[in-house]
Amino acid sequence: MPKSPKPAAPASFEAALADLEKLVAEMESGQLTLEASLSAYKQGTALLQFCQTTLQDAQQQVRILENDNLHLFGQDEQP
Repeated sequence: MPKSPKPAAPASFEAALADLEKLVAEMESGQLTLEASLSAYKQGTALLQFCQTTLQDAQQQVRILENDNLHLFGQDEQP
């Protein structure tokens, strides 16, 4: 079986989440063939990974920003 080309990365977290929700609805409908279900599952795992990575990156940025703000306000000193 030839490998299909790797899908392009989603344009945004919101787009990936919308695509993932659509895939889940299609799979839950029970109307997909086995081959289409497998393809949807593979696409879904890629979208999930993209969403998880994007969220982890955002959480890291928030932690960095919070630490910078704590230093600005002198909150980094322990009593």
